[in-house]
Amino acid sequence: MLFADKTRMVSAEAALKGRTQAMRISGVHTITGNTMLQPVPAGLEQAVFGLGCFWGAERVFWRQPGVFSTAVGYAGGYTPNPTYDEVCSGQTGHTEVVLVYFDPQQISYAQLLAVFWASHDPSQGMRQGNDRGTQYRSAIYTCSDAQARAAADSCAQAQLRLNAAGLGSVTTEIVPLAEFFYAEEYHQQYLDKNPNGYCGIRGLPCLIGE
Repeated sequence: MLFADKTRMVSAEAALKGRTQAMRISGVHTITGNTMLQPVPAGLEQAVFGLGCFWGAERVFWRQPGVFSTAVGYAGGYTPNPTYDEVCSGQTGHTEVVLVYFDPQQISYAQLLAVFWASHDPSQGMRQGNDRGTQYRSAIYTCSDAQARAAADSCAQAQLRLNAAGLGSVTTEIVPLAEFFYAEEYHQQYLDKNPNGYCGIRGLPCLIGE
């Protein structure tokens, strides 16, 4: 039986089993020409964010000064090395995310968090605009204790701004990153390859300048 409600998280027991083989991609960012794969140059840090459809989300981050490269993929669920169709089925538990490699000497994690909050509505639960399902939930997957503290602090500030605007509660999932799985090659830098492609990224005025 197909998993009927795509806005309800699948259990670990019911999730698709996935596969051991990782998605094979070129690993070269079409905008920066830099690698999207480990190893990356010393001194870079990584961040992982989910804010709706990853096509537009990735473009938001690759445009930031100090970002070395970005990649889209899946995180937060149970199925190892899922395909896009599997994630869309609601049976993996993953959300669409952007992996950001950045130079902290040029852009801070706090600045990336500000971009994250300003670029979507974190109060919508298992959806973002017209995109509905667990794969579109808002998420911050932290890569260190320092990132976890910064994410929690920025979330509290975002909630204050939502309150002041008479809007809802933050539903953003903030947990340590378990594993990032790369999406298929055609999804990487999709809006560079398809400039007129779909972009569902919409921010809230009260969070711009967070």
